[in-house]
Amino acid sequence: MKNRGLTIVTSLIIGILIGGFLLQPKGLFNRSAKSDETKASTTEKASTGKKRVGVLQYVSHPALDAIYKGIQEGLKDKGYDKNKVEILFQNGQGDQSKLNTMTDQLINQKSDVLIGIATPAAKALANATTKIPIVMGAITDPVAAGLVKDMKNPGGNITGVSDQSPVKAQMELAQKLLPEAKTVGLFSSSAEDNSASQIAQAKKAAEALGYQTKEYQVPSTNEIAQVVQTMSKEVDFIYIPTDNTIASAMDTVVAEANKSKTPVIPSVDTMVEAGGLATIGINQKALGVETGKMAAEILDGKQPGKMPIYVFNTGDTIINQKEADLLGITIPKDVAKDAKIVGGDAK
Repeated sequence: MKNRGLTIVTSLIIGILIGGFLLQPKGLFNRSAKSDETKASTTEKASTGKKRVGVLQYVSHPALDAIYKGIQEGLKDKGYDKNKVEILFQNGQGDQSKLNTMTDQLINQKSDVLIGIATPAAKALANATTKIPIVMGAITDPVAAGLVKDMKNPGGNITGVSDQSPVKAQMELAQKLLPEAKTVGLFSSSAEDNSASQIAQAKKAAEALGYQTKEYQVPSTNEIAQVVQTMSKEVDFIYIPTDNTIASAMDTVVAEANKSKTPVIPSVDTMVEAGGLATIGINQKALGVETGKMAAEILDGKQPGKMPIYVFNTGDTIINQKEADLLGITIPKDVAKDAKIVGGDAK
């Protein structure tokens, strides 16, 4: 009887233990899995001996894609080819929640340097760590975005490259190409912090040249076609800053604007290649190269907080000849002689 009672008690204890194990919260298993994943990632890194550069891109479009290619080239130029560095790439496709999740992944993978391509990506990285060095790629106004304290002395763990456009020169170019134009539509996304300062600059520059200005915003790409249709009836040409939301739907902008033969003056070379009329802008791949070089210098031991934000002081004139022909615009010889011609008879 005693043995039978002992057996029953033992069975009950084993049952309770098994039940408790099976009912253990899933989060505990997840944390264990994440811990194992991080350990595995660290072990793998140690075994290869390579440095790790985590790259977070905000969204896919030609300008940002060109920057990423430039980053790889810049790293290589400084001696960090695929044998010495592992690039961990993530693309948030314009989704903020994805940016946050991907940031955590890049940190957990023990990145030695983090690179944020476009303002939302850089901000996601900055919000997640104050220890890992961060290099900003294509950030129009890092100070206004709250990423650095000063352009010459960033401080903290962040530095990078600005894509500030020569807005005044762009408006002057528009005036040469479109001498009869009187009203400019300033088109941007309300979701992007970097666009606000550019629109303010563009408004000031345009009005100084005698233009009337009208501002138009969209919260997402879904409204772009309808807004461009409205703009085309109210303005003589459309100006677009370095706005990622608009850039990602440049084909839609051009398609709608061309229906009424409304010229589009963007801020980026790749947006001219996608159908904009012309711009004076920074070569996006060159911007990426400088970003990659800065990341390499940090891998070599430089402190990001002591590295001034890189700002381009020159820009290239880019003209889409095919678009000019479609709109019936003759490019002045003094403008064309020093310009990069794309579309049409471009080589």
